[in-house]
Amino acid sequence: MGPSARDGPERCIPPPVSRILPPMSFGLGRGRALDPGEIGLTLDDLPPLPDAPRASAAVLDPRTWYPHPERPFEIEIGTGKGAFLLEEASHRPEVNFLGFEWAREFFQYTADRCRRRGLENVRVLHADATEFLHWRLPDGVVDVVHLYFSDPWPKPRHHKRRVVQDRFLADVHRILVPGGELRIVTDHEGYWGWMEEHFKRWTAPEGVEPSGVLSTEFRVPSNSDSELRTQNSELRLFERLPFGAAHRPGAAAEGELVGTNFERKYAREGRPFHAAVLRVVRGRPEHSME
Repeated sequence: MGPSARDGPERCIPPPVSRILPPMSFGLGRGRALDPGEIGLTLDDLPPLPDAPRASAAVLDPRTWYPHPERPFEIEIGTGKGAFLLEEASHRPEVNFLGFEWAREFFQYTADRCRRRGLENVRVLHADATEFLHWRLPDGVVDVVHLYFSDPWPKPRHHKRRVVQDRFLADVHRILVPGGELRIVTDHEGYWGWMEEHFKRWTAPEGVEPSGVLSTEFRVPSNSDSELRTQNSELRLFERLPFGAAHRPGAAAEGELVGTNFERKYAREGRPFHAAVLRVVRGRPEHSME
């Protein structure tokens, strides 16, 4: 079974850091040195994984990283240059935000932008978001997961690198609060088709009450097992919703879905967008930590 919030995740407040960094090769910062400050965190700032990752010691609660840990908690996977994270956190100071960014240059740039804006309700973590969700986040702590314009990895041999996988959806279901949401936007047709196939396995069919088709007889496959193992083909853990006005960030400009840099770039190119919302209904699958 995966680590549970009931195991009592230890309080873990990363130490203050000040890492003045040289300008990035992408031209970010316009020649100005970047300082992530206390906003930017790396795995070196966190307790290491124990030798037995299944132990509750592997779990930590990021909500304790903020001055007001009791506030709602949302995460963004793949911050890029931080347009969504910066504006959304500025417009909603009553919510704590954690952004994940794997590209070092963009992590530094986003954290520096948030620091200069003086945002206390934001942290940016330089880490693989999917692995962090799987190993380190406790159950039922996140209100919304934002996944916007993630890398489509179009070549078939790279499909295993796509964020949306069965294990990812299981982890998202575990970390979300009851009624919590996964919000997704993409411009890539092939990736959208991939997502649709995964959504079918995890969402209630149209016109069917989700509570009537849920199954807890589920085990997420290990990394070496590509087969989805379930004793009930009617497994449904999410309710699918249209991406409507209620899901549109207040910081997004008129005509925008979420207001990321990628959305603005692709809109100028005339690309169509696909969006979906998966909301947790109930049930808790058995999660493999292999």
